[in-house]
Amino acid sequence: MALRFLCASGSPYAWRVWLALEHKGVPYALEMLSFDAGDLETPAFTAINPRRRVPAIVDDGFALYESGAILEYLDDKWPREPRLFSTDIHTRVLQRRMIQEADQYVAEAMGKVFNAVGESGTANQIAEARTAMAEELARWEAAIAGDFVAGALSAADFTLYPMLALVYRLAERRAPALTDGGLAGPKLSAWMQRMKALPVVQKTWPPHWR
Repeated sequence: MALRFLCASGSPYAWRVWLALEHKGVPYALEMLSFDAGDLETPAFTAINPRRRVPAIVDDGFALYESGAILEYLDDKWPREPRLFSTDIHTRVLQRRMIQEADQYVAEAMGKVFNAVGESGTANQIAEARTAMAEELARWEAAIAGDFVAGALSAADFTLYPMLALVYRLAERRAPALTDGGLAGPKLSAWMQRMKALPVVQKTWPPHWR
């Protein structure tokens, strides 16, 4: 029986799991939920995730939520290549550290962007959000040493890219000032272009963004 993958279009946390499923070639049945329709509030979904957030998976009756835990589960359950985490301990812990950094620091800067581009957002809030995001991305710019953020294509890339793709989409649609003059440095910008061109990224591109 194929794994059930409960997702919602545009969620960077759900997108990272979708990328991971495609990357590893795990058979899955996609269930695209709607925020607007209240799908995450239904008893059926809250029985799977009482926190009422995507993503979630159900694998042979075993339900799991929280994207980081799901990535670990996928690599443990299907340890074949390609992997989400390196078999080398030093590279693996760097990948895990980067995921934690993205979930804490990039997510914090992303939250400021969300607040700034809302209906009550001001020009000052947008400028402050841009500064916070640019400062965070400068750290990632300094960390990139190859084609991907931590060695070969990994869970770290699948974590960071959806977050930045969402920030750039918000900038394009609501606040172009966020990216005026360039938000990411040249190495990070080149990495984003490489990521966007990947078949797994194109296949999982959020449906309502197309």
